Amino acid sequence: MLGTVRFSILSIFALFTLVLAGWAAELTVHSNEELTRAAHVAKPGDVIILEDGEFSGVQLVGLIGTEESPITIRGRSAEQPARFRGGNTGLQLSGAKNVTLRYLDVRGASLNGINIDDGRDKANPATGIVVDQCHFADIGPRGNHDGLKLSGLDQFVVTQCSFAGWGGSAIDMVGCHDGVVRNCTFTGKEGFSQSNAIQMKGGSARVRVISNAFRDAGERSINIGGSTGLEFFRPRVDDFEALDIEVAGNTFVGSMAPIAWVTSAVGHVHHNTIIRPGKWVARILQENTASQFKPAHDGVFEYNLVVFDDNVRTFVNVGGGTASETFTFRRNAWFETGAVSNQRRPSLPTDEIEGIYGIDPEITSADDGDPIATSENPALRGIGADAYPSSDDAVPVAR
Repeated sequence: MLGTVRFSILSIFALFTLVLAGWAAELTVHSNEELTRAAHVAKPGDVIILEDGEFSGVQLVGLIGTEESPITIRGRSAEQPARFRGGNTGLQLSGAKNVTLRYLDVRGASLNGINIDDGRDKANPATGIVVDQCHFADIGPRGNHDGLKLSGLDQFVVTQCSFAGWGGSAIDMVGCHDGVVRNCTFTGKEGFSQSNAIQMKGGSARVRVISNAFRDAGERSINIGGSTGLEFFRPRVDDFEALDIEVAGNTFVGSMAPIAWVTSAVGHVHHNTIIRPGKWVARILQENTASQFKPAHDGVFEYNLVVFDDNVRTFVNVGGGTASETFTFRRNAWFETGAVSNQRRPSLPTDEIEGIYGIDPEITSADDGDPIATSENPALRGIGADAYPSSDDAVPVAR
């Protein structure tokens, strides 16, 4: 049974009546103070609705829902999102479990837009977090300031969110596991430093980045790994910054390097469409040089469509101390724009298996502006983001 309460001083008695009666409640709030009070008494299944006004600098500790009945904090609707404006951090959740954030619009924070963490309890990660249809803009604008900062999360979902202009990473993950980022858009803006769109480091593992769109989204659109202080690893320091990361079904336009493997292991990059990278298609680097880390190794790059121009002179930038010889390149399609003849074939760290060269994919723009490949050439079937299934649970197959 669902009751509705406007949360204010005058409604405290009514709210506690609902709580004691065991009802799930809708708690409508209009200010930072009302949001904090509502969160303090929220129980599994409750929905906190943010209306009117603007919010900023709210820190909520220990929100605990259940898998069956999460606590939800949301704006009124997708058309009427809750507005977080300015301040250091728009919203911080610490030590939360089974909490959904939906319909939030976060702009102008100088540190991080939203920060979700485990409350510095590395043995007790935040779990069951969902960030859905939230929008982030103008964070930073320069330096290590992120749109969505995630530290110590397990079993999480970020979906249908947009990011435009940030300092460090649009989404920065430290020690995050078994999560997915899907159906989001990342757009770089002038005046923002934008190191990465998505970065997964500090012991992150088994994260899927699927069916997203990246436009001029930083120096590295995807950073599989990175360089993290040993004290920040979660749950402990192992021999990798990132392990078993999947990047599939995404579209990249621009960026200095759409993909980077950095002190990472077993990153699988497949069925993506990469359009006109600024300098490199990918990078293999070793930025955490502490002795316990293995060289970046065993990445796989396959079934990707790459359209490049003469800005790309080195296809894969390989740094010192890496095991680039363990990387696999298989059945990618490469096409150089502006080269009527003498199409360049990429020079890669290892010999490519069944590479496809010089077939024009006839890139056009869909109604939403996303590039799509329209070639009917059978050699390109099963290649690129268009070949990745729309269903999250489906297995990509050649078509």
